[in-house]
Amino acid sequence: MTTQTPPMTRPTIRLRPKSNASAIRHGFPWVYDNELVTDRRTRAIAPGMIARLEDAERKPLGLVAFNPSSRIIARMLDRNPEAEINQAWLAARIATALAHRERLYKAPFYRLIHAEADGLPGVVIDRFGDVAVVQPNAAWAEALITDLVAAVVEVTGVTTVIKNASGRARVLEGLGEETVTVKGVLDAPVLVPMNGATYVADLLGGQKTGLFYDQRPNHAFAASLSNGARVLDVFSHVGGFSLAALAGGATQALAVDGSANALELATEGAQHSGFGEKFSTRKGDAFDVLSALGREGAQFDVVICDPPAFAPSKKALEAGMRAYEKVARLAAPLVAPGGYLGLCSCSHAADLSRFRTASSRGIGRAGRSAQLIHTGFAGPDHPQLPQLAESGYLKALFYRITA
Repeated sequence: MTTQTPPMTRPTIRLRPKSNASAIRHGFPWVYDNELVTDRRTRAIAPGMIARLEDAERKPLGLVAFNPSSRIIARMLDRNPEAEINQAWLAARIATALAHRERLYKAPFYRLIHAEADGLPGVVIDRFGDVAVVQPNAAWAEALITDLVAAVVEVTGVTTVIKNASGRARVLEGLGEETVTVKGVLDAPVLVPMNGATYVADLLGGQKTGLFYDQRPNHAFAASLSNGARVLDVFSHVGGFSLAALAGGATQALAVDGSANALELATEGAQHSGFGEKFSTRKGDAFDVLSALGREGAQFDVVICDPPAFAPSKKALEAGMRAYEKVARLAAPLVAPGGYLGLCSCSHAADLSRFRTASSRGIGRAGRSAQLIHTGFAGPDHPQLPQLAESGYLKALFYRITA
């Protein structure tokens, strides 16, 4: 079992006098590097170490995970400064999260841990039946990966655990990248039942953890619009919206993505679902394909665009907003009058208001008129921490194109 610094010998870190300690007391989980006293002693603390956090008056605030390599230099773990962060502590947090998911879903396919909102900052765990994919996106979780995996197995009973250590979040933490099987054996993609369809998830070589559970309720809403419809699913990944639409009664669905591997998995999913003859794919850059479909005069009853994060940071916000507007401008002409257009953003830097403005402007610049009929968010297995706006990253806007 991995061990951390004993409680009595933990280092202590302290907020600067003008830092907002009240925000920490009221639930905000992060301390930024410019809010902390960072003297030579503090800089000597190893990344991932557990430390006691105090305010400027030396009053304890709790236990934090420390990382001098990150802009988020400390992440709140426990309000009790005497807590022991070990396998038992991890198992208690995971058990609390599991109880919520088991109320939501009959089958064990869901996001089990959603980082700060589930009390494990920087940790994402997706469950695929007897397989769990763990993303330790913070230095403390990397340091405690053995205990974390053991706690997941103890609480859930999964037989296979994949460590997916890749992506922008780990780079910002100064961590390396790797995807490995740390327990059990996995030698094939996993079949995932969701919204009446069967998806094929590549847990070792796919994007993120292999499947995007966060869109589940938005897939379902799109499916409710799709009975008898021709459907276009752009940035489709493994067929998230298109397979759900076919399960909802769509007569045909076209999935567009730049990844041949993702489209192969989507095709396998369509075949497993019994929709093979109604499903087709088109590989290419989404903007190029949208433009080509426009020139071809293609028309669909439902068009869904679910791009990657165009605005992953505040620095990228303006460019991201232009990209979201362009998606709407190119997609809107492809919707038959009276049809529906769904536009999604997973950029936490782009709030709902900014995203809605960009999307509506793009529709208008395409010469179309629309009604906004539904706004969707991530599913309840992706809870939000009320004090952390970044945890509410996913937005889905559904428009009815009236003219």
